[in-house]
Amino acid sequence: MTATVKAAIAGISEDSWTPIHYPNAIWDADEQRLVSDAEVAEVAFTAFTGRRQSDHISARLIVRRVKRLNPKTVEGGQQSELFSVYRHHAVFTDSPYPMLDAEACHRGHAIVEQVHSDLKNGPLAHLPSGRFAANGAWLVLAAMAFNLTRAAGALASAFHAKATTATLRTQLIAVPARLARSAGTLAMHLPVDWPWEHLWSQMFTAAAHPPTPR
Repeated sequence: MTATVKAAIAGISEDSWTPIHYPNAIWDADEQRLVSDAEVAEVAFTAFTGRRQSDHISARLIVRRVKRLNPKTVEGGQQSELFSVYRHHAVFTDSPYPMLDAEACHRGHAIVEQVHSDLKNGPLAHLPSGRFAANGAWLVLAAMAFNLTRAAGALASAFHAKATTATLRTQLIAVPARLARSAGTLAMHLPVDWPWEHLWSQMFTAAAHPPTPR
């Protein structure tokens, strides 16, 4: 975040912030937690002021702020919070939508970009192939694998529902288990004190257990 953007955010008055509540909590990767509440404000802003006058662009700077989680002031901490500290997310846009609609629209774009980033760090890293048909088939398989992985994460926990594919692969898919057969029954022996045993078992039960009779 540039100094001019920081200065513009610092100039927003406290009574300009509008509280919002997300119908579905969004994952804050920096704080590693789900966020349901935030505040939004906007301010006029001119970008590229370091260039010649003809390159200057004036539009809107829409800012979302989320209160930073201070572990010393929550869950039985010993200190009280003297002042709130926020994390800011700014979007420079010329969108004609009202502020909250424009913020929601750009937040949706950000979610899509996270999916693209996740895929590029996984199967799409192997593209392109020299054959057009192979690229198409690989892309379809990558999308199927991504959707199945997201479904597995959602069955495991709220954290894993928002986690990256790399995290899901490490904690839920690449399971260091040992298969054994006894009396015609196949058993899976998981590691002792494995930290994700409960979540993995919850996912496995939900996916492999017979449906409950109606």
